[in-house]
Amino acid sequence: MNWLDSAYFGNAVNIWLLTALIILSLYLVLEIGRKTLLKHLSKPRFFSERAAALAADLIRNTRTISIIVFALYIGSFNLDLPAKAANLAKTATILVLLLQAAFWGNRAITFWVSEYQKRKMREDAAGVTTMTALSYAGRVVMWIILVLIALDNMGVNITAMIAGLGIGGIAVALAVQNVLKDLFASLSIILDKPFVYGDFIIVGDYMGSVEHIGLKTTRIKSLSGEQIVFSNSDLLESRIRNYQRLQERRAVFTIGVTYQTPYEKIKMIPELIREIIEKREKARVERVHFSGYGASELKFEAAWWIAGPDYKLYMDLQQEIFLDIFRRFEEEGIEFAYPTQTLFIEKIAMPERDRKEETEKLRS
Repeated sequence: MNWLDSAYFGNAVNIWLLTALIILSLYLVLEIGRKTLLKHLSKPRFFSERAAALAADLIRNTRTISIIVFALYIGSFNLDLPAKAANLAKTATILVLLLQAAFWGNRAITFWVSEYQKRKMREDAAGVTTMTALSYAGRVVMWIILVLIALDNMGVNITAMIAGLGIGGIAVALAVQNVLKDLFASLSIILDKPFVYGDFIIVGDYMGSVEHIGLKTTRIKSLSGEQIVFSNSDLLESRIRNYQRLQERRAVFTIGVTYQTPYEKIKMIPELIREIIEKREKARVERVHFSGYGASELKFEAAWWIAGPDYKLYMDLQQEIFLDIFRRFEEEGIEFAYPTQTLFIEKIAMPERDRKEETEKLRS
């Protein structure tokens, strides 16, 4: 008897060898096809660059184990397997392919959101925030559907399980109430939009640009570079100052001059400061006044507006204005007051005889 005709587990050796050859050939064809597609998609001819990039991303995220399981399942058709073994192979293959579908779906959603952010971040940051939230919801729905399909293929009674979830859901909700609180807070942020991606916000003593809005936390990048993480519920319970919504920035400064400044110079200072501010294209004067008498200075207060929220623009304009004020005061002979108490001694002309008498008194 030829050894190739020997039977093992209900199939001859030659059938097992042919099956192995089919599995190996199919695996090699799929692997070579994957690499060939990636090579052609790097320089797309018949697709847009975006579609080619998405296809390449999905192919790169095709797991080798998925290809092996698929090849094994196709090869098993050549074998005479018991019904139980055939069903087990079918169920295992479906589970692996469902898991692979989940990887593909997750990458597709991530790719879509990433592309949307690149195109819309500057012009529609609020839309980007909404789309990111929808992507989370899409992932959750996708995983729920795939898990239900997997359980159904494993013979689980889905209808009874869903009914049981209603009772168990109450206990789960009580156990994860803090998580749910943050989840609903994230929905409030997404729908109400107190801030969106890229906004510069201040929360208490912390400040920075929003770089991530998640289901549980929101993360901002501070001015010093580190990342600050807030839970969504704590964030909404705080007072948030959103500087990105600032259309104009208001600034106030005060300067003081000495009491020896002549009346005519004092009278001209408000107009001089107003003129200096109005010379700037992106600055607008609200008011300039002689605001009061200090302990060692005459006070002048100026309020003005900067056309835009940019802090650097504000600092640049303020620096130009201060330098211009310093130069003009120097030209006009106006002296800035020192922030200290100053004792002024005035010399009084005395007759020669009285001066001698005072000198003698001091010596005695």
